[in-house]
Amino acid sequence: MTSDSARRAQHGSMMSQRMRIGLAVLVLLLAVLGIRLVFVQGLDPSGHAQAAVSERLRTVPIPAERGDILDSQGRTMATTVERYDLVVDQRVVDDFRERDEVSGLQTTVTLQSAMADLGEIIDEDPAELEELMIGDSPYSVVARGITPEERRQAMDLGIPGLYAEPLSQRTYPSGSVGGSILGFVGTDGQPLDGLELSQQDHLAGADGERTYEIAADGVRIPTATFEETPAQDGQDLRLTLDQDLQWFAQEAVAEKANQYNAQWGNVTVLDAQTGDILAMADSQTVDPANPGETDELFRRPLAVTQDFEPGSTGKAITFATALEEGAVTPTEAFTVPNRYDFDGEVVNDAVRHPTYEMTAAGIFARSYNTGTVMVGNEVDEQVRYEYMRSAGLGEEIDIGMPSQATSLLAPPEDWDSRQPYSTQFGQGYTSSVLHNVSIFQAIVNGGVHQDLQLIDAYVDPDGEEHPVERPEGERVFSEETSEEMLRLLEGVVVEGTGDGAQVPGYRVGGKTGIAQAAGEGGGFDGHTISFIGAAPLDDPQYVVSVTIHRPQGHWQSWQVTDTFSQVMSHVLSTYQVPPDGDEDEAYDIQLDD
Repeated sequence: MTSDSARRAQHGSMMSQRMRIGLAVLVLLLAVLGIRLVFVQGLDPSGHAQAAVSERLRTVPIPAERGDILDSQGRTMATTVERYDLVVDQRVVDDFRERDEVSGLQTTVTLQSAMADLGEIIDEDPAELEELMIGDSPYSVVARGITPEERRQAMDLGIPGLYAEPLSQRTYPSGSVGGSILGFVGTDGQPLDGLELSQQDHLAGADGERTYEIAADGVRIPTATFEETPAQDGQDLRLTLDQDLQWFAQEAVAEKANQYNAQWGNVTVLDAQTGDILAMADSQTVDPANPGETDELFRRPLAVTQDFEPGSTGKAITFATALEEGAVTPTEAFTVPNRYDFDGEVVNDAVRHPTYEMTAAGIFARSYNTGTVMVGNEVDEQVRYEYMRSAGLGEEIDIGMPSQATSLLAPPEDWDSRQPYSTQFGQGYTSSVLHNVSIFQAIVNGGVHQDLQLIDAYVDPDGEEHPVERPEGERVFSEETSEEMLRLLEGVVVEGTGDGAQVPGYRVGGKTGIAQAAGEGGGFDGHTISFIGAAPLDDPQYVVSVTIHRPQGHWQSWQVTDTFSQVMSHVLSTYQVPPDGDEDEAYDIQLDD
């Protein structure tokens, strides 16, 4: 008994000790929880509450609407339309029940039947839809870019798990008209080229965002946190281009390029007094909605991307310089042979001819290289170079595209033995179409050069306009030189190489050009032919340039003056320019036939 009593006493003591230890641990835990509760509710109540709210917050972007691109008349050339991607959660797709609106009875709709209806709406094979809609994926794209009406019809079917995601899609109502100028965007909406790319900061705007609180089931809590930063829609971009004229010019130059099976052709039209580009048309151009179908060469405007030796159109700057410097007069006589040796450098004319006694105006009208060098040699080559630079040669031209038009013109100290002569008749340097028309713009505009302009204004979503700043024109030649050059240019059309450029009822002047085209591996492997002219000459309003690169056939059969006449006639008619008569004021070329 004594031994049993001792064991019971010992066991009771151990149990009592364990209870004290357990109680101590419990008190400690309660103390910790109490301290934590005091911290949460008393010292940092907002922080923990905010953390809980943050877990329930969702932020979604509010896309800004991309600005439109408009022509000079406000016609839409690029815009954004509302479209949807049709998406399905395959895990919940199944047969479903629908209630008849008349009888109120519920009927079962099989998935196969629903997919047949859906296929009819979005023009897809039901068998292909089945592959897209049945499976284990929580996200499967069924159709991209469907219209709002197609989306409504698809949602009305009531297929479980089928929903539509809104998106914006860029469209180009006039297709390839001006396509290489407008550029294009990728499937993700990001700009890839053209004005879409270079003017992204203006067109894109700024996305907004919407923040709201959701419940555990993912549904928004109507009375909970809601914040919204509105999107700032992009600006519209209004161009100087005339969409209808752009289309006409594209058709005209495409016909001419096809006639000669040329590599490419370009027609560019300027407002002679402002430098506004009214058309910049290529023989082939990209459809911005499907750029992959077009050769890379034609995805950007050729007037910007291609530089070449201009040939005889370059003689205009040589004659204008000589007249400006007083080195020659239009009626000054020269003895002009077919071939002439200038200090060891032989210059030939393209067509063999007898030696003529003719005026400087006659040399220009008949486009003789030998006579041109005789005229140009009356001016120091450094002075000629400075005039060429002041007219824009050797400089880039930026009209707001992703790249600039380039021209290569070395200084006289870097010229080889032939360049002092070849640069006088449009060889030994390169220029783009934009450089060439820019020179003629200055010559016919009273000698005042205006920067070329493609973008007219930016227009806010509320309609407020921000015209693009137009620098004041710079004088390159005097008014007297300009007037004399107009008569020289008219002589080309009346009695010279450009007789096909005439427009009935109007005085027209211009200059033909033909030059060898440099080959990729060196040397020359083709030609570039061109004509640049202006009308009406009593008050020049427009400059039209036609350029055809690498035409096939014999060079003596090529002409582009007919395309010039066709386009210039359309321009004068479109803008209702009154005729100035057929009485020409060209200088006498005084040929000794």
